[in-house]
Amino acid sequence: MNHPNKKNPILVALDVPSEEQAWKLVDSLSGHVGGFKIGLELFTTAGPALVQAIRERNAFVFLDLKFHDIPNTVSKAVRAATRLNVQMITVHTCGGSQMLRAAEEAAQAQAKEDGIEPPLILGVTVLTSMDGAALQEVGVETAIGGQVQRLALLAAESGIRGLVCSPLEITLLRQILPETVQLITPGIRPAQAQPIAGDDQKRALTPKEAIEAGADWLVIGRPIYAAEDPVQAASDILESLS
Repeated sequence: MNHPNKKNPILVALDVPSEEQAWKLVDSLSGHVGGFKIGLELFTTAGPALVQAIRERNAFVFLDLKFHDIPNTVSKAVRAATRLNVQMITVHTCGGSQMLRAAEEAAQAQAKEDGIEPPLILGVTVLTSMDGAALQEVGVETAIGGQVQRLALLAAESGIRGLVCSPLEITLLRQILPETVQLITPGIRPAQAQPIAGDDQKRALTPKEAIEAGADWLVIGRPIYAAEDPVQAASDILESLS
């Protein structure tokens, strides 16, 4: 996969409930951001057709469905996603090494069949909405940093070439992972941003702090799509990085 466009590492999360709202953002923000993230809500609403339509405009698409199932099922799902010619696909690293290897192998094999660049399979370690108490609730006694480290190393050893991580874990991961592993970071909050009602990101940094810590890509949702002027918001964030 090509190295990210360092001029614009911003991926806008299209976390909106309708296809109409998504297109409004894609139309206005194309050329101002590095790409678009399509998650569970929008994909469930609009499906593969929307992904294909956005790709037809040559926009970079990060398909964030966080596959987590038996290896055979994940392999088939990754093949289906790869056929959409997206650039990134997420899987849960807690699915284990066999599942992770199956995902990477499926992406490579399908891309070769279709004559396209293989998507970057991204491992999700600990969701950024979780804190230590939430981990304990599901039976993980390890502190967040330790659990992230364990799952990140498992992913890298299984051939996964990218990870989604909290901004506060970038420095730790840069110390233990190969330099080639790309880090994609949600939980980004611009310094000037107002607090967001119902914000569930418990571990956040500003865009500049995240890039300086070693992030390759920044996933930014509400600070852009909920802004009065999304294009201006995106431009301000990009300017803050230079």
